[in-house]
Amino acid sequence: MLAELKGLNEECGVFGIWGHPEASQITYYGLHSLQHRGQEGAGIVSTDGEKLVAVKGEGLVNEVFGNGRLQELGAGKAAIGHVRYATAGGGGYENVQPLLFHSQSGSLALAHNGNLVNANALKHQLETMGSILQTTSDTEVLAHLIKRSGYTLLKDRVKNALSMLKGAYAFLIMTETEMMVALDPNGLRPLSLGKLNDAYVVASETCAFDVVGAEFIRDIEPGELLIIDNGGLHSERFTLHTQRAMCSMEYIYFSRPDSNIDGINVHTARKSLGKQLAMESAVEADVVTGVPDSSISAAIGYAELSGIPYELGLIKNRYVGRTFIQPSQALREQGVKMKLSPVRGVVEGKRVVMVDDSIVRGTTSRRIVKMLRDAGATEVHVRISSPPIKNPCFYGIDTSTHEELIASSHSVEEMREIIGADSLAFLSPGGLVEAIDRPFDGETRGQCMACFTGKYPTEIFPDTVLPHEKC
Repeated sequence: MLAELKGLNEECGVFGIWGHPEASQITYYGLHSLQHRGQEGAGIVSTDGEKLVAVKGEGLVNEVFGNGRLQELGAGKAAIGHVRYATAGGGGYENVQPLLFHSQSGSLALAHNGNLVNANALKHQLETMGSILQTTSDTEVLAHLIKRSGYTLLKDRVKNALSMLKGAYAFLIMTETEMMVALDPNGLRPLSLGKLNDAYVVASETCAFDVVGAEFIRDIEPGELLIIDNGGLHSERFTLHTQRAMCSMEYIYFSRPDSNIDGINVHTARKSLGKQLAMESAVEADVVTGVPDSSISAAIGYAELSGIPYELGLIKNRYVGRTFIQPSQALREQGVKMKLSPVRGVVEGKRVVMVDDSIVRGTTSRRIVKMLRDAGATEVHVRISSPPIKNPCFYGIDTSTHEELIASSHSVEEMREIIGADSLAFLSPGGLVEAIDRPFDGETRGQCMACFTGKYPTEIFPDTVLPHEKC
């Protein structure tokens, strides 16, 4: 659905390239392809092998790097980039990544996708040891841990620092002479490796490879530290205790349909979710429509299996600016009207199945149901291609607290009444796993289902702060 309207935001995306004479420009285009993962800030740090240069700011990628600012990065041979959401309480230039640190021994740049559940505990520990933190981002913690490690080689200092982190993290770390890539032991966030001529490319999603013309090589493994320098690739492990738990919402909502996650195309996975939903929750209707953009694939799958025609019953206005990406409920509700329009010629006099990917607060769903009724729909049956979101996410997705999650305190029937639908049904947890059909590792399908089931793949610390409260 419309992430900026319903408060369900992926926190960020990362892109890096090593060994290309136009590294900064390639990174710029890579960040454009990841813009859906973060629309409130962007940055690039590049290196020519002797120094690191940073350009970053608040806004969209083209806004940050317009007016010649991209040229400030120089030609370079390597770069890392980042796009992010500045969610409530966490805005400000100082939190825009990549973070760049200088010391007498050299410079270090960091870009991070995810959220550390033990960040507060580590910050307290670092401050008692004399560290002065410059941001409210948990990304900065890694830089201090690396600097304080007693090992001589950077890779050993990085391994030691990573072993102290708990939670979700896909890190890009760059110095004047090398780039390091690290993925948490659960592999909660997607991260892939590609190649562009003789250069190596790393990105949160494979769609970035297609945009810059790179060839996909493989996914980064959980617990892996990949070192890229002028000598090529060097893969090491910072831990052997791994258990894959890829975020289910990457398939359901966040990733672009043309991306592949662990060899599974996102569009294909969403179509399968829609088909499974139709098997579990069939209803008599005249037309199926999806809420743009992320629910279109699921709606097509629902229509294919049910035999009910798929139509564009809702149109998204793509020219409404970020003015409407606002935290206040009043502007969020107004934003629904500005962002979406029902197609009266499609829904008038029809029984409509409205397929959506999730319900967070319920406010946006209620507004869309009302829109369809006002456009003449005789019945509106809402079908959700995921289970009810009952629990907050601590791993880098801006879900709300328990109090704001409508499914945590209301039954499906109560939610149906609140949003004003004739019927409401969610996909079952088992149906979700079966539809995505990730490789079976002998025990699990390697998916994180915590927001649906409350079973978190890592320890959750008492002072863990939700991403939307902190970052």
